[in-house]
Amino acid sequence: MASSISRRKFLASGATAALGLAIAPTIIPNTVLGKSAGGNHIAPSDKLNILGVGIGGRGHSVLDALKSQNIIGLCDVDWKYAAKAFGEFPNAKKYWDYRRMFEELGKSADAVMVATADHTHAIIASEAITMGKHVYVEKPLTHTVYESRLLTKLAAKYKVATQMGNQGASGEGVRQICDWIWNGEIGEVKRVDTFTDRPIWPQGLNAPQNGQWIPDNLNWELFTGPAKLIPYNEVYHPWNWRGWWAYGTGALGDMACHIMHPIFKALKLGYPTKVQGSSSLLLTDCAPTAQTVRYTFPERKVADVKKIKFPEVKITWYDGGIKPMLPDGWPAGRNMNNQGGAAIFYGTKDTLICGCYGVSPWLLSGRTPKSPKTQREITVGHEMDWVRACKESPESRVKSASDFSETGPFNEMVVMGVLGVRLQGLNKELEWDGENMQFTNISDDDKFQITKADNFKIVNGHPTFNKDMEDVVAKPFAEELIKHTYRDGWKLPDMPR
Repeated sequence: MASSISRRKFLASGATAALGLAIAPTIIPNTVLGKSAGGNHIAPSDKLNILGVGIGGRGHSVLDALKSQNIIGLCDVDWKYAAKAFGEFPNAKKYWDYRRMFEELGKSADAVMVATADHTHAIIASEAITMGKHVYVEKPLTHTVYESRLLTKLAAKYKVATQMGNQGASGEGVRQICDWIWNGEIGEVKRVDTFTDRPIWPQGLNAPQNGQWIPDNLNWELFTGPAKLIPYNEVYHPWNWRGWWAYGTGALGDMACHIMHPIFKALKLGYPTKVQGSSSLLLTDCAPTAQTVRYTFPERKVADVKKIKFPEVKITWYDGGIKPMLPDGWPAGRNMNNQGGAAIFYGTKDTLICGCYGVSPWLLSGRTPKSPKTQREITVGHEMDWVRACKESPESRVKSASDFSETGPFNEMVVMGVLGVRLQGLNKELEWDGENMQFTNISDDDKFQITKADNFKIVNGHPTFNKDMEDVVAKPFAEELIKHTYRDGWKLPDMPR
């Protein structure tokens, strides 16, 4: 296992060759050219100077959408996984540790793109924001409720342009859904069902008992970041980290940011008041193979929508192969799954259905309403609309479609579902105080059990059941899920008042 090293020793090591640092890009530092109206520096060509953290997978795709800008620094803990992106941006300086990149290139940078594993989104993005940098963060925005609240408040305090990477938020479908609902086309909505066809990575696994040699291309200590450092195993990285609670948020965290966003936006949701989860076998370390979550949101008073009311609404999530029941009148043979999932809005006048990302909305009645358009049309793409917002002053900035002022509270909803699933052993609907980020009906005496490992096997043709169970004291367990205790050497900024 790679040994743990302090940041001071890391920065003082001067191991430039070992780190594989590229020659600095030939760009005039924008610091010598003054500040933009937004308080950040604008490059000579009016292009943003962008740093990328986590550049394999989704990060690579986001960078590709931002390639018209100046990509001046790239960081990844796995240089094999990042090799393609490194090759496509040869003038960008390469790093293993984002902290060193921020220290060396921070003054030249205008913005930061974060697409690491879920558990490190908040610590990287929060540091960038406190440096005054605009940030783009892949979904889910954060790993916990507290981290979502923190990024929301930091972005407001430092007046930076922000965007979460749920690309459907900039799409035509989400705008159409909002217009139809706000125009009263389906009446009042008291129920929404949603689902995804994920996971498509392994879940429901026992944690490995043994570690493996860390590949030379991977810095496991840096991948772990603020989480507990455990022995490396190939079941965790790359990509498969999504199914492990320490690093990911399972199918819910991955896909609800796409599928539930139109619901959150169109129904003007805030904090849920109740949540309850259920799943296939729940393990201590790994997300279940299938799960369902039911949220309850209270009645909302919405001054700027006149044609409908927003009563209490129950929203149910399904994944792992489980789908909602089809509504009455569903067209024979029509597949509910559209690009990875669907949402079904049950209104008092009609039923609205859309696919993942809010695509292709349609009404069960067959009508095609002609509602007035109320939303800003985005034609430049999700990533480039963020670039546009970065270049505008805070006073006149038109917020991006997934600005943290909306998606911070929305992501709290998403990761609340994870809490519902992981606390299902309490066998009750959990009551949530959103303002104070705490459950109000978990007592100091509440306890339950989780399966640490399922050791089922067949012996001489007979089933042998042998579950290794773990006793859990509910209240501190829930508090740790809401706000993580970070490993020594890793710390979030303070929550703004």
